[in-house]
Amino acid sequence: MISQTIDHSETPLRLFKSDFLEFFTHIHPAVVLIIWVPVVLYGLIRGIFDWPAANKTIGILITFLIGLFIWTLAEYLLHRFLFHYHAKTPAMERVFFLFHGVHHAQPQCKTRLVMPPVVSIPLALLFYSLFQLFIGKLLGGGYLVGPLFSGFISGYLFYDMTHYATHHFPMRARVWKSLKRHHMRHHYKNPEMRFGVSSPLWDYIFDTMDE
Repeated sequence: MISQTIDHSETPLRLFKSDFLEFFTHIHPAVVLIIWVPVVLYGLIRGIFDWPAANKTIGILITFLIGLFIWTLAEYLLHRFLFHYHAKTPAMERVFFLFHGVHHAQPQCKTRLVMPPVVSIPLALLFYSLFQLFIGKLLGGGYLVGPLFSGFISGYLFYDMTHYATHHFPMRARVWKSLKRHHMRHHYKNPEMRFGVSSPLWDYIFDTMDE
């Protein structure tokens, strides 16, 4: 459920009576970098050691960029079909409000602008497992998994940092201003359109740009 009532204050809405549970609904963007930058570096280092001798540098770079590109599609699909899932019951509406609706209800809350680890870590493990299964096991490209996942997580980091910036930085340069305008239209004009945050590419492809 995406709330139609917008609270512009930065004082966070309380989601749980329990202080322990409430703690996990807040995160500073620096925590995202602390957790995931080492994962990016590990993936690249793994690629260096695992890659066959021929064309190592260019191969790792291309695989990294493919992972980055895969993230842009994952970002769009997750935002459109998971974060904006239309729940059928009050209980599920509550779950999806906690998941993403609270951000639409209070888009300027600084501690709820990046993905908390209780969400990002399970999702990352899911995608890593998929890469290992399809690329590593079925296609026999185990040496590809490290740099591919590194690129994927780099895309996620760019997404989360861009998302934070669109809500709290002026972003006056041409490209950044365009990204900010794109995301603000998602919040303040039509939350069922413009699902890309780090890139509008898939909104153009899937015709979710609105007028």
